[in-house]
Order: sequence, then structure tokens, then C-alpha cells
Amino acid sequence: MGTEPLLVRPAAPGDFAQWLPLWEGYNAFYGRAGDTAPAAAVTELAWARFFDGLEPMEALVAELDGRLVGLAHLIFHRNTGMPGATCYLQDLFAAPDIRGRGIGRALIEGVYARARAAGARRVYWHTHETNAVAMRLYDQVAERSGFIVYRQDL
Repeated sequence: MGTEPLLVRPAAPGDFAQWLPLWEGYNAFYGRAGDTAPAAAVTELAWARFFDGLEPMEALVAELDGRLVGLAHLIFHRNTGMPGATCYLQDLFAAPDIRGRGIGRALIEGVYARARAAGARRVYWHTHETNAVAMRLYDQVAERSGFIVYRQDL
């Protein structure tokens, strides 16, 4: 790595070209490739939502020496059990060639800081049960809730 420190910051519209390969890597990691990957129109819609002040979605990126090396996507929403907002960390990804160097931890800390600034009372996320490497980090920075996720595509 170079001499610049890792910077976690909000994504900017001009980041798209560097964000896209990270997004594609995230989708490939979770087996969403080819026909199951989000269509280009869905990817473009998600990217536009990050910069729409009426949308509760935001994106953070990790930058190292001018290169984007990670992403985090968050969604703020209400919660029936709390007076303030809740922050859902929907997507988290670090470039495979530099994993293990604190990118994920820095992004999670960046999400925590953004959520605090927005008045959120909680940050939560899901991961796949086979993602053992990531869970080692998650167990250090958060507590497991014990909840299991159920879903049904419509």
C-alpha cells in the first residue's frame, strides 16, 4: 500500500466507475452473477438513490491512495421498538486483493459514525452463515442478535 491513510467517506457521483467493480464483486461473492445479478437498470437506480435526498439510502466508500477499495450501503428506517431511526447496513464489501487490512472494520466504524450523526439508535446487518471470515470481524464489532432471517420473493 502507499503512503495515504485509508479514508472512509460518502460516495460521490464521480465514484461510479470505481464503485461498479466493487458492487459487481459483492454480487459475485454472494452468487448473484449472470442471470441472478442485478440488471444494469437496477444498479443504476441504486446508484441514483444514494444521491437522492428523498431516499433513505446512502453509500460510503473506502479509499486508499486514490483507489476505492470498499463499499458500504446503508438504509435508514423507523423501528416499532425505538423512538429514533435504525440503520440497516445492507451491503459491505472490500476488494479481495487487500482483505485483512482493516477495510471492513473501517467501513463498519464509518457506518456507526454516520448512523450516530443521523440520530439512529441501532445499526444492524445480516450475513450468510458460510461467511466465517467476515463473522470473525463482526463478532468483534457487534453482538449477534440471535435472529434468523426468513424471506419470500414475490
